[in-house]
Amino acid sequence: MNIPKVRDVKISKATEQQKADMGNWPIWTCGVSTFDWDYTQMETCLILQGKVTVKDRPGDGSVSFGAGDVVVFPEGLRCTWCVHEPVKKHYNFD
Repeated sequence: MNIPKVRDVKISKATEQQKADMGNWPIWTCGVSTFDWDYTQMETCLILQGKVTVKDRPGDGSVSFGAGDVVVFPEGLRCTWCVHEPVKKHYNFD
């Protein structure tokens, strides 16, 4: 089985249509912090505010994203979130 890494995270700039479609999804917020997270499902989110770097756990890969980005995290990803600026996001688990 191929274990996902942060290189498998998909990041793109949100289109106006995506913003409208995701606008009714639940909202999650988080202050500046560092924490481990394991994705048991695929997550798609729209970052409304903040800056984040996600790092492989274990490993040394990383990706960064912020306000205006759509981010898709693959199921099975084990990572560490480093929240540099408080985050507010819409999210959906598949």
